[in-house]
Amino acid sequence: MSPIAGIRPSGGEKVLSGFLLSGFLMALLGAVLPAWGYYRDPPNFTSVGNYFLSLAVGLTASAVLARPVLARRGLTFLLVFACALSCASLAYLAVVSEPVSPWWRVAGLLVLGLGAGLLNLALFHAISPAYQADAAATVNRGGMWYGLGCLAATLLVFGTFYAYTVASIFLFMAFVPGLFAVFYAQAKAGAAARADAHPDLRQAIEDLRSPGAVLFALLLFFQFGNEWSIAGWLPLFLIRRVGLSPQAALLILALYWLFLMLGRLVSVAVLPRISHARLLVGSVVAALFGCLILFFTNNSFGATTAVLFIGGGYASIYPLVAEAIGRRFPYYHPGFFNGIFSVAMVGGLLAPATLGYAASDWGVGVVMGIPLLGTCMVVLLLLLIWVESKATGR
Repeated sequence: MSPIAGIRPSGGEKVLSGFLLSGFLMALLGAVLPAWGYYRDPPNFTSVGNYFLSLAVGLTASAVLARPVLARRGLTFLLVFACALSCASLAYLAVVSEPVSPWWRVAGLLVLGLGAGLLNLALFHAISPAYQADAAATVNRGGMWYGLGCLAATLLVFGTFYAYTVASIFLFMAFVPGLFAVFYAQAKAGAAARADAHPDLRQAIEDLRSPGAVLFALLLFFQFGNEWSIAGWLPLFLIRRVGLSPQAALLILALYWLFLMLGRLVSVAVLPRISHARLLVGSVVAALFGCLILFFTNNSFGATTAVLFIGGGYASIYPLVAEAIGRRFPYYHPGFFNGIFSVAMVGGLLAPATLGYAASDWGVGVVMGIPLLGTCMVVLLLLLIWVESKATGR
């Protein structure tokens, strides 16, 4: 096969910075829901569920479009196209706020999900040289950029909530993928990782169907569902149940992303020095304790304490899983890794979508249900992965 045109390996950090945009696009919906007024009465949580579901559908559909575009036009074009599509969708969302029908926003979020999915697939191809040079460092740096993007989206809405209209906030947001489109358009094209430097696609597909890969994908599916259930619904939960102002709720959401990001830095540092089993048990207990605090709290101090425990508890699970995936599948194939993490991100959107439909019937208090159940599922899947690894000797 011929090499795919893309970003030069020397620009590895520049390529990894694209995960900042990925996090920005994925996190903005949870941050803008208060700006759209979904904390007011009467609540319309069904529409919120539709928004997250539409984003998930777009993310899934991107896999169909990405491969032919990548094969015909190359990696640089796919990066620019994904950023431009995301920019256009955000500009569109700027003009379809209330009182326009929610279905117009559903359509815009579908396109946004498509752009985010295309960007993710392109980034997994673009990081091939960096991953082959230093897998652990590449995964950790990519995760940090992603976390910074989530934090940036939340802080942007927090800082502009009362100062600007909803349309203006979305136009500010559209400026971010627009900048990345210009950046990637001007980046020097060069020799990216050759397709024949990886196992062929058939082997990647076989590995995706293996019990180990399925278990890893399911684990990340539930873990991302846990994280994004909190991220997507925390502001509405704090406004309606705890009685905080929209700005205070957004600030606590920003703290959640900050604690999650800092917790992952600490986890990466202590992984070589501490028993993984003890770290996992401590993380699960902290996350469950945080969810219980959040469910019963009635003030901002309790909410801040809760997100500290939840963010810190969830933080170590991703590094543990990433290390296990790297050990179990030491080669790098963009299709394989994008497949696993696409399943995870779809789970991260389906969980808050499900909460939207459940909250319509049972109230916003049900928001804590999925993270509690999901954390138990993560523990069960980790145990199954350990048993499967012992049985196969891998």
